[in-house]
Amino acid sequence: MAEREPQVKIADMFTDRWSPRAFSSKPVKESDLQCLFEAARWAPSCYNEQPWQFYYVTADSPRHAKFVETLVDLNQSWACNAPALIYIVGQNNFKYNSKANPWSGFDTGAAWMSLALQARQMDLYTHAMAGFKQNAAMKFLGLDKKTHTVYAAIAAGYLGDKSMLNTDLQEKEEPSDRISTAEFVYKIV
Repeated sequence: MAEREPQVKIADMFTDRWSPRAFSSKPVKESDLQCLFEAARWAPSCYNEQPWQFYYVTADSPRHAKFVETLVDLNQSWACNAPALIYIVGQNNFKYNSKANPWSGFDTGAAWMSLALQARQMDLYTHAMAGFKQNAAMKFLGLDKKTHTVYAAIAAGYLGDKSMLNTDLQEKEEPSDRISTAEFVYKIV
């Protein structure tokens, strides 16, 4: 696997986190999944609203195949092997006054990152996917797009062997590098 080198010293958990597609069929214990959701619980949010919701299935669930069907075809080809599949959803309105919450997506993203970093602490991997069918996901979850937004599907589990993937995906199955901070950090003077 490629070594990831930060530009300055940071905690290893940041460079250790990546999004594989090859997942082992080894089940993830329910208590471990709950640990991931507990980590997400502690993410910061505007007005401490915690506007995120997680909906998940495990491979042994009768609804697992229906979840997989809500993904785009390419993601179905590999995500079906993950022992846990999760949808992360944001509530569109504040609870305290029912007005639109323009920070819901930002806050929900913070919860996702907390979950992803906790997963790596537990030798688990996660892969967030934008490649899902929004309407199918909303229907599967029984949600209304006026009140909720499905931000991502997430595969979670133990790292598998990349040989289980098609050839194109096998070539991509390693941690990716990042652009330099000089390309996105601007000091205001």
